[in-house]
Amino acid sequence: MTRIEELVGNRWHGAHVQGRACAELEEGFTVAPWPEVVGRSFTTHWDELATTCATPNPFFEQWFLEPSLRQFDPNAEVNLATLVVDGELVGLMPIRRDGNYHGTALPHLANWLHANAFCGEPLVVQRHSRRFWDGMLGWCDRHGRTSLFLHLANLPCDGTAYRTLHEIGRESGRSVKVVQRIERAALRTGLSPQEHLASALVKKRRKELQRKHRRLAESGAFRFSRQRGDDDLGAWIDEFLNLESAGWKGAQGSALASHSTTEALFRESLAGAAARGRLERLAFHLDDRPVAMLCSFVAPPLCFGFKTAYDENLAKLSPGMLLQVENLAVLEREDIELSDSCATPDHPMIGQIWPDRRQIAMLSVGIGGRIRRSVGAALSAIELRRMETRA
Repeated sequence: MTRIEELVGNRWHGAHVQGRACAELEEGFTVAPWPEVVGRSFTTHWDELATTCATPNPFFEQWFLEPSLRQFDPNAEVNLATLVVDGELVGLMPIRRDGNYHGTALPHLANWLHANAFCGEPLVVQRHSRRFWDGMLGWCDRHGRTSLFLHLANLPCDGTAYRTLHEIGRESGRSVKVVQRIERAALRTGLSPQEHLASALVKKRRKELQRKHRRLAESGAFRFSRQRGDDDLGAWIDEFLNLESAGWKGAQGSALASHSTTEALFRESLAGAAARGRLERLAFHLDDRPVAMLCSFVAPPLCFGFKTAYDENLAKLSPGMLLQVENLAVLEREDIELSDSCATPDHPMIGQIWPDRRQIAMLSVGIGGRIRRSVGAALSAIELRRMETRA
């Protein structure tokens, strides 16, 4: 029996979860195993926090994080750190203990992410950000055990957490070090889609894309679709999974459908996002078969690219890039200020038409007493030099 089954009796949907979620929210800052926290009543507070937090992060919203935990943390090793003020949930972040730090045996605490979660920003209401991090760091000081530091991955440098932690470091003397910084392709509002494309690609390249679009249209019934609800969502998901599996990811065993856990997460998270108005789906179909598809999570004023796939047999006609041209319409949305591609740095395709960049940092924060903080700061400095050498 897994830890989850012990805590909730293997009862999820429609069940009363044993723990704090069945009663009033516990006031103040608390850390508890996630199955003791999540539940129907807690979900309501969680959804409200997602719409009021200072820096949106769909990957920590209930519809994405809860199925992620069920699929990838069956033994309930991840805790949820929460802050409740006057009965209102105002802060939330998953946290875990880890003994491996970039291949080195260094015990530490960390925010919890997985390979398909691209942002580590906690959900925190702006006016309670300092209180949340004071609570989080105080808990780490008291309960760190053998952990040498707190590692926080994938924090946007324009986010509230990054700013608040550096303020705490300056005021308290606590070590807060950026051990790695990457840049992800992004779109910022200001230009129209047409103006943006003209500034990103030379005229010859734009004409080439127009030619490829014509060739696809001449090959059969070529159709573009943009959907924001849940109409035909199940069929759309099936098409996406089949399209992705037919390419190199399927051959390498890294497609979403290659593993039951990632397929289940994809299906459930897209359904949850659609139910909350957080999903946008784009697709090209040629004679009713998909040739390019992408889905994004919309969390105003931000948008996050999640997954994309295309027919590799048509690679010479660039259906994936043509779909990204259609995706530039996000610049016309009044509720979106920035779209984060969530793509790997220097992505060969997305970087061509998404010239803006969003900086993402990995932080190491000192915890514990004076000696432990000194050791953690020294290790962070070593890691920083190692990353600089690799760069």
